[in-house]
Amino acid sequence: MVFPMIAQPAAGVLLHPTSLPGPFGIGDMGPEAFQFVDWLADAGQGFWQFLPLGPPGDGDSPYQSLSAFAGNPLLISPEMLVEDGLLSADQLAPVSHTCDGRADRVDFPAVEKAKNPLLQWAFDRFNALPASHALHVSFDDYRDGQAMWLNDFALFMALREINGEQAWTRWQEGVDSNRRPLPGMSESLRPRIRFHTFVQWVFDRQWDALRRYANGRGVRLIGDLPIYVSHDGADVWANRELFQLDASGQAAAVAGVPPDYFSETGQLWNNPLYNWDANRQQGYRWWIHRVRGLLGRLDFIRLDHFRGYQAYWAVPAGATTAEQGQWVPGPGAELFEAIDRAMVAQPDATAKHHLCLPLIAENLGYITPDVDALQQRLGLPGMIVLQFALTGAIEGEFDPAAIDGNTVLYTGTHDNNTTRGWLEEEVSLQPEQLQRVRRFVSAEPATIAWELIELAWRCSAHLAIAPAQDLLQLGSQSRMNRPGTNTAQHPNWSWRMERGVLNRHLQERLLRLTADSGRMTPERIAANQ
Repeated sequence: MVFPMIAQPAAGVLLHPTSLPGPFGIGDMGPEAFQFVDWLADAGQGFWQFLPLGPPGDGDSPYQSLSAFAGNPLLISPEMLVEDGLLSADQLAPVSHTCDGRADRVDFPAVEKAKNPLLQWAFDRFNALPASHALHVSFDDYRDGQAMWLNDFALFMALREINGEQAWTRWQEGVDSNRRPLPGMSESLRPRIRFHTFVQWVFDRQWDALRRYANGRGVRLIGDLPIYVSHDGADVWANRELFQLDASGQAAAVAGVPPDYFSETGQLWNNPLYNWDANRQQGYRWWIHRVRGLLGRLDFIRLDHFRGYQAYWAVPAGATTAEQGQWVPGPGAELFEAIDRAMVAQPDATAKHHLCLPLIAENLGYITPDVDALQQRLGLPGMIVLQFALTGAIEGEFDPAAIDGNTVLYTGTHDNNTTRGWLEEEVSLQPEQLQRVRRFVSAEPATIAWELIELAWRCSAHLAIAPAQDLLQLGSQSRMNRPGTNTAQHPNWSWRMERGVLNRHLQERLLRLTADSGRMTPERIAANQ
């Protein structure tokens, strides 16, 4: 079976937008993002993959977002606000100077402190425009079209502000004993509600421009749907019946995974678990809106922690590790078939069918036959990570020629070490693993990253993807995430690519490999003819 949504073999690069270079301390949707799209397109790459785009919460993690629907305000481009006439160029220089810190790391608190005034200034200028202005018309249409989630989110953010950014279970101002808004609070907080609505309109306006440009250059976008949402987020606050909460709003049990490759005590994520019976009774309405919203921004969705839809690991609330959990049945195919029926016309609403939606199953971790059966029933492409496959961390002997075409093959993911760091800090310390790896590559630190990229590109998987760090042959200091840890010495999610490192030489090297392996985009083939 071949990848159902891609006509021919293709390749791409994994790079979160925050990791792009730029003058404001963080990558954003501005000129550097458009230049990255050009670099990908001219290298023959058909895909740009990234992490969740929501506003990060605890630990700056994009997987602990304040909303499953909202965009991250820190990704808004100040330069594009100037193009829209909502900022002046002279307002940018002081902010750029303030954010002029380490080029290889994001200082999230500093960036937020520097960029938030820009958004407020843009909002003030927007409000000064006449009501008939085209921007106001666009804003009003957006607000009406996104009301299902946007009204709750903007109110949540406004209440969060007057409560000192505390978790909603600790709110005292503007809410009753159940942390519901008091009568009249929507009117009282109307300026701040409008501000947060404006910020989301700007985000989606800029993202839509970037996506249209990428698609026009033959680059499609793969984003993430985290299986869980943050407890301290608008989704849980506004839809408590859909989650396993106690009477005070605290999680009755929390999410995680048992001991695995990344941690001997498991990974304790602490997200609240879903009340799947309540979701089912509502026809999975919240989920349908969630997937529809993501597909308004993306071309493909990677289903994070796919195995959790078949059975999820439930850990008692208050546990300090994830070791003492248990597997509990999830919604299985019923959830996805309900989403598919809502978004794609089907002649028989009760029929079992392969999904028509562009989804990718992240089928990593503790995978059992029933998880494989769910993936097969839905017809979803799965994932293979070379770092796991080459060391025997997944079952079976690795055979590059025998990989199912309905697969996305990665050298590594955002949770893995960089390939060079993996060799130097993990494989080299275990002779048996090193011997396994050397059956396929020479396993030398100076060449290992590109050896794995070439191996991935020449395998039979229909789509091959490498993190940008592997293209640059970077070591573990450039790792994006260390699951279960986040320290001052190794802060997660903060890595940034320095300006100019994705140069023409690297582009031509990737282009040659992509052409030789038959993964060139049709647009690039046509340009070469």
